[in-house]
Amino acid sequence: MTVDLQALYPKLIHLMLDTVFVVDAEHRILFVSDACESLLGYRADELIGTLITRYMHPEDVAMTHASIKRVMNGQPHLDFRNRYLHKSGSVVHILWSARWSEEEQVRIGVARDITPQVQAEEELRFLAHHDPLTKLTNRSLFYDRLASALTTARRYQARLALLFLDVNDFKSINDVHGHAAGDAVLCEIARRLSSCVRDTDTVARMGGDEFTVLLTDLHSKEAAMEKAAQLLDELSSNESVSTLCMGMPSCSVGVAVYPEDGQDANTLLRHADVNMYRMKKQRVRAYSGASKR
Repeated sequence: MTVDLQALYPKLIHLMLDTVFVVDAEHRILFVSDACESLLGYRADELIGTLITRYMHPEDVAMTHASIKRVMNGQPHLDFRNRYLHKSGSVVHILWSARWSEEEQVRIGVARDITPQVQAEEELRFLAHHDPLTKLTNRSLFYDRLASALTTARRYQARLALLFLDVNDFKSINDVHGHAAGDAVLCEIARRLSSCVRDTDTVARMGGDEFTVLLTDLHSKEAAMEKAAQLLDELSSNESVSTLCMGMPSCSVGVAVYPEDGQDANTLLRHADVNMYRMKKQRVRAYSGASKR
């Protein structure tokens, strides 16, 4: 039996999980395989005759046109990534293979949806630099930002402050109320700290119940102390804690200011840490004195 392979090609194309596009020199879609409905939400008959540029993500139009120009000049592009807009409005990340057919004067492209892969890559990048529980900057990224901020401060003879914060009696929260309650407290502290600083500042979770705040471009050491007092006031408020099974715990904070308290990251961190523990001891002594009375 003789098989007409050419007659099978259209059927094979429409069986492909990837989407096949044929586009003319004016960017008009001449053909698209059935997989387009899964890719972009449009049926083939909705796309044919329309401009493919209509579906591109606006931020990717310029780089996509540069790629199209190379393809039309005879350079196949086999690993081009860009974004398109799904019929629903969601963003679709696409991996393209495309080439120009000189004889037919059309561009042939095969598109694969790589959105799950891109989302997984973005999540891994985020987790590499952020705390998975609170979503704050983690220790590694905080050190990078502190080093960069110190370089800038030295160059422009500016001040910056490092605040080291610790939750008082955090272990008892976990012991009495459970680790889920402890996690909720940490997330609430992270939210409140973030709400009190500028976009140019950095809030980080260093591990356990320890947080740091990097304040840049300060005019004086007093400004850092005022910010520390503001943060403690915000953290001590019991408003909007309906999701917690207890009130907000108290916190202790130590402050170190560049250049007065240290010229490098390690010195500043050590100074802030010492000040934080000094504050914690003062709290314990005050509590013990009140108990005796």
